[in-house]
Amino acid sequence: MTHGEIIGTVAGLRTTFEAGTTKPLAWRMRQLRALRALLIENGAEIEHALKRDLGKNPTESQLGEIGFVVGEIDYAFKRLRKWLRPRPVSVPGSLMPARASVVREPLGVVLVIAPWNYPVQLILAPLVGALAGGNAVVLKPSELAPATSAAIAGLIPRYLDQRAVAVVEGAVAETTELLAQRFDHIFYTGNSRVGRLVMSASVKNLTPVTLELGGKSPVYVDDSVDLAVAARRIAWGKFMNAGQTCVAPDYLLAAPEVARALEPLLVAAVREFYGDNPETSPDYGRIVNDAQFARLTGLLADGRTVLGGASDASTRYFAPTILADIPRESGIMQQEVFGPILPIVTVSGVEDAIQFIREGDRPLALYAFTEKDAVRRRFLTETSSGAIGFNVPAAHLAVSGLPFGGVGESGFGAYHGERSLEVFSHEKAVLSKPLTPDTLRLIYPPYTERKDRFIRGLLRKLS
Repeated sequence: MTHGEIIGTVAGLRTTFEAGTTKPLAWRMRQLRALRALLIENGAEIEHALKRDLGKNPTESQLGEIGFVVGEIDYAFKRLRKWLRPRPVSVPGSLMPARASVVREPLGVVLVIAPWNYPVQLILAPLVGALAGGNAVVLKPSELAPATSAAIAGLIPRYLDQRAVAVVEGAVAETTELLAQRFDHIFYTGNSRVGRLVMSASVKNLTPVTLELGGKSPVYVDDSVDLAVAARRIAWGKFMNAGQTCVAPDYLLAAPEVARALEPLLVAAVREFYGDNPETSPDYGRIVNDAQFARLTGLLADGRTVLGGASDASTRYFAPTILADIPRESGIMQQEVFGPILPIVTVSGVEDAIQFIREGDRPLALYAFTEKDAVRRRFLTETSSGAIGFNVPAAHLAVSGLPFGGVGESGFGAYHGERSLEVFSHEKAVLSKPLTPDTLRLIYPPYTERKDRFIRGLLRKLS
């Protein structure tokens, strides 16, 4: 879109919102039903686009993209009427008679900026909350997943209210132009560098922002668990979508003897999933572009290769790779891997592991494989992360009742389930007090000695 077209698009959405089009519950429900139909009726087209962009297997596309969003829609659709009911709040005796409540109202026109790694889930799951909240929405899909971006741009106008939902395709120029417009909320998923730019742009209009960022999500394993099961779960969480998952285990921490025992088990798990040659597996994805491929290649300088290391720049194939004996100060430990490389770092025990995690930025997720209650309590109380999973990685995303979001460098604000509605709504305080009897006369000026004694006594009772 040109500069003028973007301005006109946002202005048109603003007109729609101010006309009240998006506010009725019936409109919100229709849009959610339509979005569900879009996903169900066009599954093959969406799967094909994801295959072109990321090499995703259709089953993985259903699991992590299409089916995920359908689940969010169904969860919200069944509960939206209840979520939107005014919530009564107790009123202190000093204000009685009166009634108080909290009412959720739409924010207005919101912007959703999505990344490339889950280009369906991470643009349409926030859209569920925006529509449920009764907002007009601009969707900005990632230009780094062009086939999926084109599919979304083609399908959205066919199913959703074009007066209230628009898709703006493009790259940096278009995103910059969008960020210059006045929105009532910006929802950004991506990396912290761009997240800072989004925050800076939002200052001009005092626009609230939700940032869903990444980070180095650690996984700790001790000797109390079934290591073969742990290895399979870690390999699944790490290598789905070729490791390009914000909540994938970024690195593994274990005592030396546990690390050595895990090495062949991780190798066996990868071979079980993808065969002896993952390059020929229909279930294993590809790196999104040449720049990411080159970055990942540069992370192989340190450690001992337990598995993988092979790659093909012409197809952007990067083998599932496990590196052991990784020094803590190595290059791969200074940035989020965001690819199919699992570095193993040895620690002396749980104390050392927790200290190491705390020395870095707070991660989006943390995983601990342990059956020891005391160890679980330590990770729960002595570390900070967006989420923590015991004995399973990544699966917390599938629980709609859990908030999904980061802390510190991994972002702020959370969504999924009812929290998606909260993100895109304003909670308005409502107080209603009858004119008679006028009990407020007791606190009106002039403040006599009698009123002073009454007010001081009242305040002491309230404290």
